[in-house]
Amino acid sequence: MPDTPYVVAHLGVSLDGKTDGFPLDSVRFHQLVGTTWHEDVTLAGSDTVLALEPALVHGPGPRDPGPLLAVVDGRARVTRWEELRDAGHWSEVLALRCRATPPHPRRRHVPELVVGGDQVDLAAALRAIGRRPGAEVVRVASGGRLVGRLLAAGLVDEVSLLVHPVMGVGSRTWWGEAPPPSRSLRLIDSDTFGGGLVWLRYRVA
Repeated sequence: MPDTPYVVAHLGVSLDGKTDGFPLDSVRFHQLVGTTWHEDVTLAGSDTVLALEPALVHGPGPRDPGPLLAVVDGRARVTRWEELRDAGHWSEVLALRCRATPPHPRRRHVPELVVGGDQVDLAAALRAIGRRPGAEVVRVASGGRLVGRLLAAGLVDEVSLLVHPVMGVGSRTWWGEAPPPSRSLRLIDSDTFGGGLVWLRYRVA
């Protein structure tokens, strides 16, 4: 048994690896999510969640059964935890924090996992999450910064890229601010869709 769950980084990208500056085919993107991995945990960075917060409305409540939403929130910036939990996508929420995380008001209380000193220890967080019953597949729903940290730590098992037929746009790459470390990749699946979309799935050695 591995000591961490199976971790998938699934991203929509341009041909030159950017994640912004073009219209994401969100219908196809989420269709692939729903039919491919059946995730037990959605792992997101705080920047991604903060971008969602303005659009949150009163939802139908926790999805049961549904994946856990775990958010790397080392600076305690996320505030709308109840709305996230009740959005209808997740069964519950979990804040991943570290010992340096600043105190947060009681009204923002949320179940939390404290791992690491100055920043969230992602390996320790995944090991702890993997001990939860049924937590076997984690999908990373985040931008390049979190994906890059996971790649650098050797914590990604699969990279899934939905490649859009555009290039020369955007500024953010799917692997974050630094080039990803050298890894051998094995193609495990590929597909093409209308409009020039290409889907590539690689297992990380």
